[in-house]
Amino acid sequence: MPGSQDFQDDPANASVLINLNGALVPRAEAMVSVFDAGFVVGDGVWEGLRLHKGALLFLDAHLERLYSGAAAIALDVGLGRDALVAELWRTLKANRFEDGVHLRVMITRGIKTGANQDPRNAIGKPTIVILAERKVPSPNLTSRGLSLATVSIRCSPAEMFDMRLNSHSRLNLILALLEAIKVGADEALMLDPKGFISSCNATNFFFVKDGTVRTSSGEFCFNGVTRANVIELCRANAIGIEFGDYPLEQAHAANEAFVTGTFGGLTPVREIDGHVLPTTLPGPVTAQLRALYEHLKDAQSAKR
Repeated sequence: MPGSQDFQDDPANASVLINLNGALVPRAEAMVSVFDAGFVVGDGVWEGLRLHKGALLFLDAHLERLYSGAAAIALDVGLGRDALVAELWRTLKANRFEDGVHLRVMITRGIKTGANQDPRNAIGKPTIVILAERKVPSPNLTSRGLSLATVSIRCSPAEMFDMRLNSHSRLNLILALLEAIKVGADEALMLDPKGFISSCNATNFFFVKDGTVRTSSGEFCFNGVTRANVIELCRANAIGIEFGDYPLEQAHAANEAFVTGTFGGLTPVREIDGHVLPTTLPGPVTAQLRALYEHLKDAQSAKR
């Protein structure tokens, strides 16, 4: 069963041009060395963006997250923000993309002297890849919703592995998803080190009880741009929102729930650990926030 990243296949993606270190190359020719730090040890950061009606949504927030992540691992991107944005637009123009596009920017420490962990063994410039594809969420996700399963893999604190860092190293999250898939769920619901609700393996988690939106404190979940936008939409539209350490039983007893991410926006949840949520999808609060988020996206596009 597909998760929140499920998308409608578009044949046009087979012929996209991919930006590899500034060169626009066909998909079949977009290759990196086996000695690239990203391939060898997952040493790099990435960012996902959406092109909506001619605008790169929430671009400043995404760039801040990307460059902050690179700084956190002492990775010199080698391009200033304006130069990187120019490359984003050059890639989109080359592919004649204007709407409904998902971009993934991937930056690694580049080629190394050998297959080892030491970052000092990088011998040149970072590898920068910009991949743009026509991707829109599968339309039935809104009415079908996601099935979540709580897993044994926990979200980690910053001193162990900071979940707020968009690192190429995702094995812990893949393990969480594999555990959820094994029991027939779409995505994994992960708890924090103390056993409270934190996030899903690829998205941030919210649940609604008696009209109030609830989510984790944010200490152990992804630094989500969409999550931040939803929080602000709640505050700006008199929708109650609370943050805290919530036991799993509260999510089981929720009226509705949803997850957030750059690709899917707000995706409804239909069940958690076999507990079917009682509200027809999308629930009223979820539907209201989805509409407000679409309006916010359109407002961003109008400013371009």
